[in-house]
Amino acid sequence: MIQDLTSGRLIGLFLVGLVLFNYPILSLFNRDLTLMGIPILYVYIFTAWCVVIGLIILITNTQKTARPGELEDDRD
Repeated sequence: MIQDLTSGRLIGLFLVGLVLFNYPILSLFNRDLTLMGIPILYVYIFTAWCVVIGLIILITNTQKTARPGELEDDRD
């Protein structure tokens, strides 16, 4: 059950990553603006990349907590 939920979330995050790093969104940040001397496109790419990595860490580090009276090695 937990494995299915994690897989679904990772697939969803992959699709979000495809949107974030594809043409229509990247073109919004391809301007002659800078943030502390760094082009805004580079800031966006690095920030989005860090957010995606952080979400991957959050998704994959979820732990199943056993309910009282429930066996950890539940083999139906």
